[in-house]
Amino acid sequence: MIPEPLANGFCFGEGPRWFEGLLWFSDMLGEAVHTADLRGTLTTLPLPGRSPSGLGFRPDGSLLIASTEDRQVLRYDGETVVPVADLAHLTPANLGDMVVDDTGRAYIGCQAFSGGAIIRLDPDDSATVVAEDLDFPNGMVITPDRKTLIVAESTARRLSAFTIDADGGLGGRRVFADGLDGPPDGIALDAEGGVWASMTLAHQFERITEGGAVTDRIDMGERVAIACALGGPSRRTLFLLSSTDAYPRRLIGTKLSRLDAVTVDTPGAGLP
Repeated sequence: MIPEPLANGFCFGEGPRWFEGLLWFSDMLGEAVHTADLRGTLTTLPLPGRSPSGLGFRPDGSLLIASTEDRQVLRYDGETVVPVADLAHLTPANLGDMVVDDTGRAYIGCQAFSGGAIIRLDPDDSATVVAEDLDFPNGMVITPDRKTLIVAESTARRLSAFTIDADGGLGGRRVFADGLDGPPDGIALDAEGGVWASMTLAHQFERITEGGAVTDRIDMGERVAIACALGGPSRRTLFLLSSTDAYPRRLIGTKLSRLDAVTVDTPGAGLP
């Protein structure tokens, strides 16, 4: 599979989410959230003074945004952006990626290299730590039956899975795949249970099945694989965000990130 460029001109793309015919993604160092249609046309929601990362949509269509450095969660209702939760007292590090379930509960990663956590933000905007001792929790997905959350642990080069309890708690932690080729960043789930993972330092996007088998690869050459999402009309479009460096701070002031797209055989499934 050879991806085709779709859009560029932004600093550091993260957290892609397909919603209502558009791909939404954060420009973490560009202080903005962008949308792209299937023609690559971009629109921009400016977020001055913020470093957005994880994104997710609640059932009412409002967008939740993880503001990394100030450790807040913002909500965009289509007109205004307001803070809805300050998580600084719960997190040992900056906020990262996010997945939101059907009830509007958001699971948000705290990106500590060790001792990282996942915080659950409930629909009433109260927050609880639901998982601890992760090694840089990053991209997250929820399976179609809504019973399992899979998270990328970047510094451990591992995908871990949790059972989601009836009350939204996480338990039964287990390894989905380990010994990965590169630190996994953003991930996406397909209908056969395969996880597309962004292997940053390996410069590849890989499809990984439970147990760790790699069944497909997309080579990005010299570009760094950052995040991915399955979307499009049949959820067979794999959107790929890449950059020229794995360390965002080196890219401040640049516009070197890129959004590519490729068609895959197996459609997306579950959440986001």
